[in-house]
Amino acid sequence: MKILITGATGLVGRELIRLLTSKNIKVNYLTTRKAVVNSIPNCSGFYWNPKTSDIDASCINGVDKIIHLAGASVAKRWTESYKKEILSSRVQTTQTLYNLLKNSNHCVTQIVSASAIGVYEHSFTTVYDETSSKFGTGFLAEVVKLWEAEIDQFSELNITVSKLRIGLVLSENGGALSELVKPIKMGLGSSIATGNQMVSWVHVKDLSKMFLHVVAHNLEGVYNATAPISVTNRELTKAIAHQLHKPLFLPNIPKLVMRLILGEMHIMICDSQNVSSKKILSTGFHFKYNDIHTALKSLLA
Repeated sequence: MKILITGATGLVGRELIRLLTSKNIKVNYLTTRKAVVNSIPNCSGFYWNPKTSDIDASCINGVDKIIHLAGASVAKRWTESYKKEILSSRVQTTQTLYNLLKNSNHCVTQIVSASAIGVYEHSFTTVYDETSSKFGTGFLAEVVKLWEAEIDQFSELNITVSKLRIGLVLSENGGALSELVKPIKMGLGSSIATGNQMVSWVHVKDLSKMFLHVVAHNLEGVYNATAPISVTNRELTKAIAHQLHKPLFLPNIPKLVMRLILGEMHIMICDSQNVSSKKILSTGFHFKYNDIHTALKSLLA
């Protein structure tokens, strides 16, 4: 099996490549930076520029599966111009891949795309599974809906389409966890808003294993990529503080303050989405990090 990966140098992409190469799976990857085309050991790199629809067509030679992770980070202040980049980076990369496969002879049978639980409506009570139609109406939800619609077009090419709606990714190599840890390490940690909003999270190693599981078993459709046990923002904050042996004594940071600091993107930490992973579990997938304490111990010890 040979897999083509987009977004290979990102947080999830780096971990996924480590997993695939450890199992002697051949990996091609696409990058927008020519300087890193030959930078990942035991992999073959290829240049593309989705903004101009430019792509090295040889990237799909011998490729059976595509794992599509590319997209501008949403963890950056959402100015109007950056919001356009968040959306276009997902749409343009997907369209570039689609056009390449549509106009080429290839042996690709499946595309597995990253997506996000941000598509689900904010709720303190609902538990969302993949059949839910309660989608949000904010910016993130609209991005995910458009993103998934672009991915669905690959089915027109008789390619199996799979989408992983990813929660908060916890990793020791940056990402959200490093930002959550900073104030707690300084003794300034506190819960956000009410602290009761549900946080559906996943350990980066489990997430990379999930991508491989979906590819290896040719699973089709939407799967929530979150750990089996979600936590509240308060529980997450306490668990990080406990692992770091730091006290928590400050009052909650009000939602209004977070809106003033972060602007529209405050919804990422103030909204609540309790997401079920029962569907992926029913396929035989096993999480190594089921609960937040086990996950944090592996990342912060």
